Amino acid sequence: MPCKSGAPLRGWRAFLVPSPMQQIRFELDRDHVELNQLLKLAGLCDSGGAGKALVASGAVTVDGTIELRKTCKIRAGQVVQAGDARIEIIGAG
Repeated sequence: MPCKSGAPLRGWRAFLVPSPMQQIRFELDRDHVELNQLLKLAGLCDSGGAGKALVASGAVTVDGTIELRKTCKIRAGQVVQAGDARIEIIGAG
């Protein structure tokens, strides 16, 4: 599996306890970053191509809305969620 998206487990196990959501603060050093590149830079995917595939699958939200544009411009103040990871984008400085 190329993406570490935190996809739900297949099957059922009564003893599993949901893990807390992984919180990532990503400091942006420019005006914007493309969504697929953000997923790679944040360590959720091995490559930008894997990030594009994750976005295309509908598993990524930006500010609570499913985002299907792979190169959507992400700016400071936005929140991206993929699987069990939440990425808060903060401006540099």
